[in-house]
Amino acid sequence: MRAVQRGLREGGAMAAARDPPEVSLREATQRKLRRFSELRGKLVAPGEFWDIVAITAADEKQELAYNHQLSEKLKRKELPLGVQYHVFVDPAGAKIGNGGSTLCALQRLEKLYGDKWNSFIILLIHSGGYSQRLPNASALGKIFTALPLGNPIYQMLELKLAMYIDFPLHMNPGILVTCADDIELYSIGEFEFIRFDKPGFTALAHPSTLTIGTTHGVFVLDPFDDLKHRDLEYRSCHRFLHKPSIEKMYQFNAVCRPGIFCQQDFAAGDIADLKVDSDYVYTDSLFYMDHKSAKMLLAFYEKIGTLSCEIDAYGDFLQALGPGATVEYTRNTSNVVKEGSELVEMRQRIFHLLKGTSLNVVVLNNSKFYHIGTTEEYLFYFTSDNSLKSELGLQSITFSIFPDIPECSCKTSCIIQSILDSRCSVAPGSVVEYSRLGPDVSVGENCIISGSYILTKAALPAHSFVCSLSLKMNRCLKYSTMAFGVEDNLKKSVKTLSDIKLLQFFGVCFLSCLDVWNLKVTEELFSGNKTCLSLWTARIFPVCSSLSDSVTTSLKMLNAVKNKSAFSLNSYKLLSIEEMLIYKDVEDMITYREQIFLEISLKSNLI
Repeated sequence: MRAVQRGLREGGAMAAARDPPEVSLREATQRKLRRFSELRGKLVAPGEFWDIVAITAADEKQELAYNHQLSEKLKRKELPLGVQYHVFVDPAGAKIGNGGSTLCALQRLEKLYGDKWNSFIILLIHSGGYSQRLPNASALGKIFTALPLGNPIYQMLELKLAMYIDFPLHMNPGILVTCADDIELYSIGEFEFIRFDKPGFTALAHPSTLTIGTTHGVFVLDPFDDLKHRDLEYRSCHRFLHKPSIEKMYQFNAVCRPGIFCQQDFAAGDIADLKVDSDYVYTDSLFYMDHKSAKMLLAFYEKIGTLSCEIDAYGDFLQALGPGATVEYTRNTSNVVKEGSELVEMRQRIFHLLKGTSLNVVVLNNSKFYHIGTTEEYLFYFTSDNSLKSELGLQSITFSIFPDIPECSCKTSCIIQSILDSRCSVAPGSVVEYSRLGPDVSVGENCIISGSYILTKAALPAHSFVCSLSLKMNRCLKYSTMAFGVEDNLKKSVKTLSDIKLLQFFGVCFLSCLDVWNLKVTEELFSGNKTCLSLWTARIFPVCSSLSDSVTTSLKMLNAVKNKSAFSLNSYKLLSIEEMLIYKDVEDMITYREQIFLEISLKSNLI
């Protein structure tokens, strides 16, 4: 689980005298959940909650999907009322990154509210990606990923709002910036609170291993006089490093030495990652900027006009802050997905704009940071990880009809808002969400089943990923089901048809799979950019007239690869995942989920 461990940053802290840190962390988390539950469907008082909750979207399709889901949540009173909920879409054209999305959101706020937003407390959630590493979140968005928690079930949006429930009360007007696929848990003293009231930027920091620091932002903090760390500390930051090497962490004095923490200060499960005798660093999660800083960025954006390169809100904003910031990072493009001709120049302009702005750090020594953005992390945290399960109160069966699942010490299956026949079987380590499974369905270990309807006899191989989408094609309702291995790399691409042998589908050479499906290697096999060929753009998924036929057909192509038996796809209209998202019918997918919800509600009331 090394990849998963890199996605988890955990920190231990000095516990209250009466409670070990893991207990205080769990109790603090449960208190926040209870408080949010009290606000669901209620009109919040001024200053009690966020004035505005804004979610970013990559394109108009995503914007439509997000607005539809927000509308449904408000109708069902699953969110606090009296709050302005917005979806801000990136402009068409070049990808602009979450930093560019932040600038666009500031502009939209200015247009919508004028000078009024000077006094607003705003939560900005970045959810504009296509979730290629967790494709069951691709169609309806990462921020609407279902969790095995709550009644009605929580999605990531509700969990974010719950975990940040205390922030607005102690925040000056400004914007809190966060991402859609991570969870921050923390515990502080009973009479303490996190304040976002200093000029400039304020970021949360979590103790982490040096290895984890190489994939996140790392704070170089000014010296600290106290002999022993507390759960909550307000620190000033000399500079911020973005995904630094371990060598650079030492070079810039970002590394903290062991000796201050003692073993009883760590929350349960932390010692495996952050050992008491190991050096450690403080890594980032969310950050806040005051209104003055936001206005400065907005003026800059309106001056430059259109962005034509990707800006990182963390790498490009935070690295410019603090007295120790230098311009050298602007020329380092090793962590950039796509290097545009204007990137270095744009970074330098942002650096000179923000240079001299303070970076305040709120150190949370009894905190945990979970990233749930890949299939591996998703399966691990929902079926195997006892820490997150204990802290959030995650359940094996959440708002579903299914016989009790026997618990085991290692892992269990996870069923979320689904209806399963009592005679079907779901192996440990698998997640089923928004689906109906009949009596003769068996699901192997470590599978993800989403939005599917399987009535006929079916055996899903271990490590399968199956996700069904409703489509609107030529004004007709159709269905297509993506099916592959949970460990397949959908983002890996090659430039030429001769290199597609380097791609793998369910651990098998993709070229061999095409032979099994009787498909020819031509440019028409791939959608989109013909020099970026991947499983994401491969036209291999059949379009069908019914949801159940769609799942059955895609399972046949999956099993054909596993069993090395021919199954011709020549007679089907085929789409890539990229195209499925273009044709997706959001309303029908939400209607299907609503039908399952109503049936479960009815049967629950009858029991």
